[in-house]
Amino acid sequence: MENNENKIAESTGNKFITIVVNEAGYKTLSNKMNDNRKPYEPANPSKIRSFMPGNVPEIFVKEGDKVKEGDRLLILEAMKMKNILLAPFDGSVKAINVKLGEKVPKNFVLLELE
Repeated sequence: MENNENKIAESTGNKFITIVVNEAGYKTLSNKMNDNRKPYEPANPSKIRSFMPGNVPEIFVKEGDKVKEGDRLLILEAMKMKNILLAPFDGSVKAINVKLGEKVPKNFVLLELE
């Protein structure tokens, strides 16, 4: 069986991978799309990301500012809506990765808190 798998993998230019679902392992051919995927990264509440593409017309904080849960951080304007992003926890602003009026893509890290 192993020899046949090697021949198939060589002929397609792919390799076999094992996927585990409910503790059962399944062998399948990997493809280029799967090989080029970004690895899963769990949500990190200290990194405030843009949830959709848009621009930043207003920033309410500066680096080093102390913030409390619910404080306004910035506005992300998208699709004619102004979305106010709030601090998810008490902390301080570690970094601001965006400038006023800058257009940002989806999942861009706007602010980092600590």
